[in-house]
Amino acid sequence: MQHSQEMQTIHQQLQETMQTLYRKAVDADQILDNLQRDQKGKFTAVFAADSVFTTSSKRFGPYVEEIASDWQALKELNEEEAKKALAPLIKKIELALVTIAQFQQSLSKG
Repeated sequence: MQHSQEMQTIHQQLQETMQTLYRKAVDADQILDNLQRDQKGKFTAVFAADSVFTTSSKRFGPYVEEIASDWQALKELNEEEAKKALAPLIKKIELALVTIAQFQQSLSKG
């Protein structure tokens, strides 16, 4: 499907952001695995049930997979629909990045 230059630029930025998010999620999940092995911390779903995500997991990876799947679906839409779908996708990405950052900050304080 032919997209405008603007949408191609957006997809390029999303690609870079997704790579960053994926790396951060892998690191965070590794820390969570270590904490769980050491029986530190109580583990509940990363995001509340009423969050923007349909996934429910004690790890970040599945949320990143949901974002990636949303992004793939967005690529199949025509431009007008894609622009509408962009806002919730970006909201998920921002929420995931902020939550991972807060998680890592909370560890450095402890």
